[in-house]
Amino acid sequence: MIWIRSLAFNIAFHLWTALMCFALLWMLLLPRPQMVAVVKWYLGTVGWLERTLVGIRYEVRGRENLPDGPFLLAAKHQSAWETMKLHLLVKDPAIILKRELMWIPIWGWYAAKAKMIPVDRGAGGAAIKSLIRNSRPVRDEGRPIVIFPQGTRVAPGTYRPYRIGVGMLYDSLGIPIVPMALNAGLYWPRHSFLKYPGTVVVEFLPPIMPGQPRAEAMRDLEERLEAASDRLVTAAGGPPTLRPPPPEPAQSKRTATAVS
Repeated sequence: MIWIRSLAFNIAFHLWTALMCFALLWMLLLPRPQMVAVVKWYLGTVGWLERTLVGIRYEVRGRENLPDGPFLLAAKHQSAWETMKLHLLVKDPAIILKRELMWIPIWGWYAAKAKMIPVDRGAGGAAIKSLIRNSRPVRDEGRPIVIFPQGTRVAPGTYRPYRIGVGMLYDSLGIPIVPMALNAGLYWPRHSFLKYPGTVVVEFLPPIMPGQPRAEAMRDLEERLEAASDRLVTAAGGPPTLRPPPPEPAQSKRTATAVS
């Protein structure tokens, strides 16, 4: 039954998305806010397909933790599900994404019109400078900036280190970080044809206010976001994340060498 429902959803989703990509090309002539409103309508129809065909629903917790002004939304990234809900979860987000996605015909036009923030992940330090430069106008518009701190999708129960980009933005933009925990990977696994019924839980955690040392803010973000996501995953029957042990302090290593 899950296979049949997943097949029906995947066919409907891809056909509907392809149709909308062409049918809504006229949106590119609209002012950006009006275009974003139509995009939200499309994303709502995808949510209807999820509920109807595979039984995926979602619950949002912690909306009171979203600041009124601009902020960095550091979102756990487990699947494609959350990328299609961000415009429904927060107001007019600018999503940091791989530059190559902007080159996709038609889809990239919509992303450019919506003023997403592309980044060339292979450009090293130049990519960070470009990321900060392109994020400042978005901050000044009062829009939230969405970043996936681990840089890619990470399956529940799997650990991947956090990248420096979120810390550099925190230092440079002077705005809060709001961690966003979730368990979407249990129901919409990455690289998987199958979709599973259930309720995705999205939880906005209390913000990390600007002004802390970058290393301290990054440590706080990782500890809180990983703990909250693990809590949501295990509560739904998923596996906890097995993290590598912290590195042994240098002093302890020297002491152990001297003793041996």
